[in-house]
Amino acid sequence: MESPRKKYRPFETVRLPDRRWPDARIERAPRWCSVDLRDGNQALAIPMNVAEKHELFQELCRIGFKEIEIGFPSASDTEFNFTRELIERELIPDDVSVQVLVQAREHLIRRTIDSLKGARRAIVHLYTPTNPAQREIVFGLSKEQVLEMAVAGAKLIRKLTDALPETRWQLEFSPETFVLTEPDYALEVCEAVAKAWGASAQRKIILNLPLTVEAGTPNTHADQIEWFCRHLSNREMAIVSLHTHNDRGTGVAATELGLMAGADRVEGTLFGNGERTGNLDIVTVALNMFSHGVDPHLDFRNLGRIREVYERVTRMSVHDRHPYGGDLVFTAFSGSHQDAIKKGMDRRGKIGHDALWDVPYLTIDPKDIGRSYEAIIRINSQSGKGGVAYVLDREFGFDLPKLMHPEVGNLIGKHADQLGKELSPAEIHDCFRQNFVNVARPLELMEFSSTPISKEAVRCQAEVRRHGQVLTLTGEGNGPISALVHALESKGWANFSLKDYRSHALTAGSESSAAAYVSLQAKDGRTVWGCGVDANIELAGLKALVSAANRLG
Repeated sequence: MESPRKKYRPFETVRLPDRRWPDARIERAPRWCSVDLRDGNQALAIPMNVAEKHELFQELCRIGFKEIEIGFPSASDTEFNFTRELIERELIPDDVSVQVLVQAREHLIRRTIDSLKGARRAIVHLYTPTNPAQREIVFGLSKEQVLEMAVAGAKLIRKLTDALPETRWQLEFSPETFVLTEPDYALEVCEAVAKAWGASAQRKIILNLPLTVEAGTPNTHADQIEWFCRHLSNREMAIVSLHTHNDRGTGVAATELGLMAGADRVEGTLFGNGERTGNLDIVTVALNMFSHGVDPHLDFRNLGRIREVYERVTRMSVHDRHPYGGDLVFTAFSGSHQDAIKKGMDRRGKIGHDALWDVPYLTIDPKDIGRSYEAIIRINSQSGKGGVAYVLDREFGFDLPKLMHPEVGNLIGKHADQLGKELSPAEIHDCFRQNFVNVARPLELMEFSSTPISKEAVRCQAEVRRHGQVLTLTGEGNGPISALVHALESKGWANFSLKDYRSHALTAGSESSAAAYVSLQAKDGRTVWGCGVDANIELAGLKALVSAANRLG
């Protein structure tokens, strides 16, 4: 690539040596405004039809948005009619303000106000081009002409809305694009528009400062927002609003730092739909707050349903790695990650689910947004022992002894490698059962009985099949398992020692009620595990012994 110095220039920053935002924290939710139905819709290859817009509007209301930009009613009859339909059919909740966009042109403003007649609460969103490229290249206007146009638009909106007192009106003004506009000039235009509207602490104006094109790093955006807030002549008259895009991939960070810098309000869309690389993703910002203990006042408890509605009406898809909403965001393939998650989840089960969330690699509890634990760990050839054990435990109730994890994990990892794909929980379970559970070749336990011969010993009789031959064996020991080991030794089939035994009731599955695990060590030092499953916990232990003996070879 050629040197960019001749073609591009550094981003102009404001001088703010005493910036305060780096020490600030986000401790409360901002006012949220969804622009899915306007900014999001205009970016779709196939815009939503009226029925789809209605469905998404209702979903946004269910989530809890109190301000929703529903369209650009002066731009087309479709947009105008949709606005009228919401109002005339009384589909707007009493506590929700509908917002519409309009340019500072008289005929467009009049058409816009007509579209909103009868609404209980309405925000008129006025915008004018203020940055040099737009005002000079696109519109051919001077600074003075742009300021005059903005003020005239605000005055007309005030005149028309004052004549309709049955509606609670609010003006929003956007200097387009704020971050590329000279700071002093952006402030001058905003102050003039606020004055024309008659803004005060009782009659606030929304001053929306668009990062329509993300041109600098998030910290420079925060500097601009703090500079603007500190230089407003009357901070109490304004609700400072953010509208970030994602051209540099840092729209979320720019918004969060902008809130730390003093902004009060955030505009964005579900999952970041919007022009070019998209608008701000409100889901991510809201759930980031949630993960820090701040109530966002938006309900994402069923994020899967919200995603389903979004994907259906927009015909867009949420990326597998998209924060919070993607299919893989609560999934670990890496063995070390899986092991850490399993330990964290196990610990949480012991200390109680009311404790502070502290599970490695998971910033929030998946259950809080309607996701399940079963999808957290998925197994491929790179997965480790902890992940396999987690799936077998959570999905099928097999609480494997920790010392058994490596043997099971290695075998199932090799199986995934041979298949060259991720294994489903069912495939993991099948592989585990085939290789560890009730293994009956070459030795099969067919019948077993035991009787006490003293307080500390039992005698057993076992009917077994080995290489097709059925034999009856007897043995003695301090329990059924040791008695069976003695019986096998009498035939020279027990070239091993018993190292470990565990058992538990199964918490999943219906055909059996107990699982047992036995570890055997061969004379050459090799150690293997076997698992037995049976309705009778004693027989489960005996089957585990036989499974381990068969696996030892």
